[in-house]
Amino acid sequence: MERLGPSPAVVARSAAEVIEGLREGGPSVVALSGGVDSAVMAHLLRSALGADAHAITLTGAAVSADEVERARAVARSVGIDHALLEADPLADASYRSNPSNRCYFCRRTETRAVRAWAGPRGISRFVDGVHLDDLGDDRPGLVAMGEAGFRHPLAEASWRKIDVRTYARSVDLPNWDQPSEACLASRVSHGQAISRELLERVEAAERAVRAHGFRRVRVRTDGRSARVEVDGPEVERLRAPLTADRLVLELRQLGFDPITLDPLGYRARPGA
Repeated sequence: MERLGPSPAVVARSAAEVIEGLREGGPSVVALSGGVDSAVMAHLLRSALGADAHAITLTGAAVSADEVERARAVARSVGIDHALLEADPLADASYRSNPSNRCYFCRRTETRAVRAWAGPRGISRFVDGVHLDDLGDDRPGLVAMGEAGFRHPLAEASWRKIDVRTYARSVDLPNWDQPSEACLASRVSHGQAISRELLERVEAAERAVRAHGFRRVRVRTDGRSARVEVDGPEVERLRAPLTADRLVLELRQLGFDPITLDPLGYRARPGA
């Protein structure tokens, strides 16, 4: 549960310092997902650099279409130059085998793609939306980001998630209260091979659950079974007979069986 945060004025003063620091270093690019953390970083970068600020959204089998559309909406709201860049970690056998450090291989693929895009454009600084709360988790993806030279200005300024949301709300970012997301591969049990077909089924399953009005959804799988998680206050509605019967049928039609509607609801996990 997020702690009570500082006032918007306190966050604004810190944001001004971050912006001042970002003014040094020349043209820069932020890795922009559909999440609030990178959205805030995009806003700060645009405020600091104007036309020299750029945003890249990585696309591929593990990135849902909804996530890409949220990133587009953020970029429009911020007014930052924005590009979509396909990076396919499925080309890496280490990623496909889905070890516990899978995120390292994904981020390695993605950061190489970003650097290759940035070089001809004279962009040499790379930033992301990582904050202090992220650093307490086991995040092998951050190792790859560090190896690629990405900086974490929010973490450097001691921002936490509540600071990020406070700032996002104060500047009217469209996703300021969007629940945290993670790539589709995070739904697949470690050791179960990842394929494009499986990721597409997971995306379709989560879209089906959201169509019933659930805001945060995870459909976790071992390749065959599916366990549906929604936020705790919505579990009762998820498991109500009429909704439950419809969802089980819809997910079976997507090839999942057996299907469990988790009675404990969504639990935060590192990167998931």
